[in-house]
Amino acid sequence: MKATRPKTDHHPIGPSISQNLSTLSFCLKVLMGSNDFIWVLLLSLCCCSWVHSLDNTATSGSLNSLVQDFAFRSLVKHRPPTGALYDALLPRNLSGMAVSVVRLRSRRLWNKGANFSYFKIPPRTMSIPHVRRLAIVYQNLGNWSSHYYNLPGYSLISSVVGFMVFDASNVTNTSVRNLTLNTMGQPISIQFPNTTFMGSGSIKSRVRCVTFNANGTFQLTDMGSPGVCYSRDQGHFSVVIPMEKNRGPWYLWVIGSVVGFFGLIIIGYAGFSSMRLLKSKRIQAMEKQANEDQVLESRWVGNSKMPSAAVTRTQPVIESGVL
Repeated sequence: MKATRPKTDHHPIGPSISQNLSTLSFCLKVLMGSNDFIWVLLLSLCCCSWVHSLDNTATSGSLNSLVQDFAFRSLVKHRPPTGALYDALLPRNLSGMAVSVVRLRSRRLWNKGANFSYFKIPPRTMSIPHVRRLAIVYQNLGNWSSHYYNLPGYSLISSVVGFMVFDASNVTNTSVRNLTLNTMGQPISIQFPNTTFMGSGSIKSRVRCVTFNANGTFQLTDMGSPGVCYSRDQGHFSVVIPMEKNRGPWYLWVIGSVVGFFGLIIIGYAGFSSMRLLKSKRIQAMEKQANEDQVLESRWVGNSKMPSAAVTRTQPVIESGVL
């Protein structure tokens, strides 16, 4: 069954070297005529941006050169049979990464293709330029994947795997030539390890295949089958999923504001009720004390309660000499 080519989105990870050089040149032209302080400051910012954009490409490129060197050392030292996949020995500081190499005749690649590691290269594939023998170096970056490759807004949910094709006509040659592949329009399938969970409905609709190119760009494509991606040439590949937006702080702020508002209302109501209760108790105590200590009787005059003396305490005495 012929696989259909998935929809592809092209995205640049960072500008290419030529674009960065153009940016740096533009900065120099704009800064001409400015005072020294602004000139130095803006030039430093341009240089920092340029170096940072090249960091990912330079790092992955140096890794590819290192992996190719170890793979060809294994070919020279152990001389594995043609068509046999051999695991290259890596230093301890690259533990967790797996590299293997296979040497093929171009005739076999044309007739049978190459089905090794996680990749299936279809028949009727030829190298460009044409060579008699070629070597395919396979990589599985394992826990080093996110160190060398990352995608803004996405998370890797699979190891980064890749393969590179080299001229193996003379493996002892210090200068190894990199080759490209022409699959005559047929896709190269990549079966990622430990991806059975991608078949579930909630994840299947969100996962995307990503191809990291050597020039620092990447391509996002839809995944046709669970754990299977397709490509037309060599490179590095992985499976990604969009990052969820961090709603935690916003959500907590809303909850905290609502709880604080209602808490303030409850505290205010409790304080107001307590004040009324205390005031009522004070009034009752004062009335009780007044009733216990009162000397005069009380009489109601209309709607008013007024004190009234029951007995006259002092008899009036006529002052002498008045009459």
